[in-house]
Amino acid sequence: MRPITLDAFDRRFAGDADPWSTFTDRDEALKRHAILHAMGPGPWGRILELAAGNGSNSAAIAPRALRLDATEATASGTALVAKALAGYERARAVKLVVPGRLPRPRYDIAVVAEVLYYLSPWDMAQTARDVAAALRPGGLLVLAHHRVDYPDFAQHAGHVQRQFLRATRRRWQVRIARRTGRWIVLACRCRG
Repeated sequence: MRPITLDAFDRRFAGDADPWSTFTDRDEALKRHAILHAMGPGPWGRILELAAGNGSNSAAIAPRALRLDATEATASGTALVAKALAGYERARAVKLVVPGRLPRPRYDIAVVAEVLYYLSPWDMAQTARDVAAALRPGGLLVLAHHRVDYPDFAQHAGHVQRQFLRATRRRWQVRIARRTGRWIVLACRCRG
């Protein structure tokens, strides 16, 4: 595997607003529906979305959030997220490279999708601790990631979500919201 860089992600988003067809692909729509199902019925309070990419999930989450901070590490991606969130007054796109200081100190829900295997093990562990510290007691963490490896990953996909949960140093009640041969979505409730 040869990990993709943030500069390469930035160039992809600058060259194509939907390089992975996340707005139009049927499988991506199924995954997005699984993420919303994992979150449960809204309205939801303060929601953190890490690595929002081009905002395809953000646009689905925003109508149901009282506050949404959709973060993205690249400048071109952040601009795409802001465009996807146009018209949602209580949602904002925030440029954030993880690990890094989260936009708010406390969240009710954190959505972490399609990013963990791009992080080094150290960066992932620090991000896990940061997210866990920001979740309110009893808060919900939604994880959505591939189960198969791609050549631009920094880590293998197979167990990356479980590694993330272990790195939080918290106990979790984990429910599989949806699993396919290619990806899995987990709903994780913090138990302490």
